[in-house]
Amino acid sequence: MRYPDRVTIVTGGTKGIGEGCVEVFAGAGAHVVFCGLEPDLGAAVAERVTAAGPGSATFVRCDVTRQEEREALLSQTLARRGRLDCLINNAGSHPPHRPIDAFTIEDFRAILELNVISPFALCQAALPHLRQSGGSIVNVASLVATIGQLHATTYVATKGAVLAFTKALAVDEAPHVRVNSVSPGNVFTPLWQEAIDASPEPAATRQAGEEAQPFGRMGTPREVGLLCLYLAADATFTTGVDHIISGGAELGYGRKVR
Repeated sequence: MRYPDRVTIVTGGTKGIGEGCVEVFAGAGAHVVFCGLEPDLGAAVAERVTAAGPGSATFVRCDVTRQEEREALLSQTLARRGRLDCLINNAGSHPPHRPIDAFTIEDFRAILELNVISPFALCQAALPHLRQSGGSIVNVASLVATIGQLHATTYVATKGAVLAFTKALAVDEAPHVRVNSVSPGNVFTPLWQEAIDASPEPAATRQAGEEAQPFGRMGTPREVGLLCLYLAADATFTTGVDHIISGGAELGYGRKVR
């Protein structure tokens, strides 16, 4: 019960890191409103998490790239719970890996809309309510925003923007709202499983993902959720800071020449 009766919005909460946040926050006593694009999956997560308690989880279908749906997510949260204590901007996407020549300007605009514009808009809409509660924002960035990634210029650019936005907003909101980010490395999510399944050598692909960390394994969505909970519930003297959760993937030297 580290976050009892606090109200948290989690975007992209039906699977992966978002689902881990929903589980952890509800397990700490929070009332979580989470969104995604799959109503059946969202309803199943909400039922399971609420049954486990002690907090609750409520699903609202929302495409975070659409202004009217973002507004509905916030209004439904306030109508149900009357307050807002934490916003976790987790919804995002990683396009397939390809060199810059293979991306179009429209490809870049689309990923900017989801990964950068949507968190900006949600923060803007949520801040009046977060200021009232003295709440916090956690933006989900990525380790590759700091270290780069092969054939991922559009994605890395968007996550770098999330880091910069987090710092700028933290300065503006310091009197009222704490704003931090988390940067996951390899976390075993359904997206990772899709990459494994699509690989011509699934076992080797999974092994490569696990061996990228000195721990010899990937992280879990729950571990990222626990870090987000720490930032919301405990890190009361922390703002504008990016928290890497990577299992040490960025440490040491490695073979760089392909």
